[in-house]
Amino acid sequence: MTETKTTEQANMPQIKSSIAEAELERLTDSIVSALKTVYDPEIPVDIYELGLIYKVDIADDHTVAVEMTLTTPNCPAAAELPGMVESAVASVPGISDVKVDITFDPPWDQGRMSEEARATLNLW
Repeated sequence: MTETKTTEQANMPQIKSSIAEAELERLTDSIVSALKTVYDPEIPVDIYELGLIYKVDIADDHTVAVEMTLTTPNCPAAAELPGMVESAVASVPGISDVKVDITFDPPWDQGRMSEEARATLNLW
């Protein structure tokens, strides 16, 4: 059976990494686990399940770029959360450096939360 690619798939850039697939999977799982240890001080749910993490990029040199948001631009934890994220991801064995960027585009909303977060916060 041959696989047919759609035009959209054919036009997608092919991402090549010098990191072995198994190592990339290990790093990804470890980073997600580390992110799940970071909690917004005012909400009893970790930032990953809240949907505050928009993107995590792992470069070939094992540096990590995290793009995240906050529940609101006026979040009282705005000064501390990026540092907490940086420390958590930097604790993953094999990570050489971490950069955390905050964005409000798109703005966070409750639709980004996981079912686990919704259940914890009783938001159905």
